[in-house]
Formats: sequence, C-alpha cells, structure tokens
Amino acid sequence: MNRWKAATIHLTVSLVLALAIATLLYFLWFPSPYFIAAGASKLIMVLMGVDIGIGPLLTLLVVSPHKPRSLLRLDLSVIAVMQAIAFAYGVHVIAVARPVFVVAAVDRLVLVSADELTDTDLAQGNQPVFRTRSWTGPLLVGVWPPKGGKGFDVVQQVLAGGKDLDQLPRFYMPYDQVVDKLMQRAKPLSQLKNVNTYQRKQLEQIQAGADDGGTLLALPLQRGDRYYTAIMSPKTRRPMRILSIDPW
Repeated sequence: MNRWKAATIHLTVSLVLALAIATLLYFLWFPSPYFIAAGASKLIMVLMGVDIGIGPLLTLLVVSPHKPRSLLRLDLSVIAVMQAIAFAYGVHVIAVARPVFVVAAVDRLVLVSADELTDTDLAQGNQPVFRTRSWTGPLLVGVWPPKGGKGFDVVQQVLAGGKDLDQLPRFYMPYDQVVDKLMQRAKPLSQLKNVNTYQRKQLEQIQAGADDGGTLLALPLQRGDRYYTAIMSPKTRRPMRILSIDPW
C-alpha cells in the first residue's frame, strides 16, 4: 500500500474519533458556558495533537510497498496499540479535570473539578447530589461560611493551607438558598474596569441581545488561580456567558 494513502486513511479515522470526543466534551463534560473557563479547549488540542500526530505520522514512516506483509502488520499493530494507550490516557486526564460543581461562594462562582474533591470529602455531603462527581456537566450549588466554632475552624484550616469551603461538600447547599446574597454582589457590565475596546464592544453586544432586556450583571468566576467574568442573567440568576475578562 502507498504510504500516503495509508497515512491519509489513518488520519481520517483519527479525526473522526477525536471529533467524537470533542463533541462529548463540549456538550456533556464541559458544557456551555463553562467550556473555556474549564480549560477544555487546551485539553482538546493536546488530545487531538497526540491522537492525530502519533498514529498517522508513524504510519507514514513505516508503510512501504517493499516491506513484507507480516512485518507491516506488526508495525501497524504496534502503532495502533501506542495510539490507543496515548488516547486513553488523554481521555483519562480530561475526565478527572472535568468540572463537577460550580459553587456560589459569597461574592463569586468557583469552578470545582473532579480531581479537587476526595472521596472522603464527597461522602460528607449532606445531600445525595453533593456526594457524587457529575458526568453530565457541573452542578450549580451554594456555600456560605458557617457561624461560630465551625466558621473559625474553617478559617484556620484555610490559613494553614487546607481546602476552602468551595471544595468541602459538607458545607454545600442548594443554589437557591444563596443566590439572593450572591446577586447583591454582582455589578453591571459597564462597571467592569479591565476591558479592552474589543471586550467592551462584546459586552455591549451581549447586553443588547439580552432576552428580557434587563441589565445583565457580572460576577467573578474562579478556576484554580485564574479568574474569569461570569455574565449573570437577572431573570434566571444563572451564568449565561463566561468571558476571559479580569473581574477585579
């Protein structure tokens, strides 16, 4: 078989598989509006680079019409195994990095991924939905600093380098219980300071396209040590867009 034809066939199969996984990620594991903030675009690029790069390139190198058929089958089998292992590892990395909770924490939203919660932490959730890692997109929940001794203990734990409330499911509560206080801390899009000309026009277009014509609001959305701006609908009081804008 011609090496270019073999590499093209391999590339086509790899592209179909990679696009199928990308679709799964976009619509299920990293759904809108959290796709960019969750880092899914970078993860997909890495996965596609590994999946599309390793297999077809190696096929191009090893296929030769002068090579014995048995040796060619062996080479292609080794390439297939290598690609399958690399692909499986890539999917595993993406799966553990998927967002499982969006936590409304006092004055911001915090995106929490599957690998940030231990089984012990999850087991302490006070509702069944707080004790599982979602496979169908992040669950919107709330958290509020406890009062009294528990609150002091949490502060001490955080100061000592431990987990904050947003990574402790035992303190989670339904989002509707904290949304009133959360929205009080939101601000109009016009008050965002760290925006360039393009971002300002983007915000104006988003506001002009608001379904109910109400004033859209902005809240910080935290993902690890990075911050984004969550555009909040005053009607649903849920995030409708996430933008790469410093909210502070």
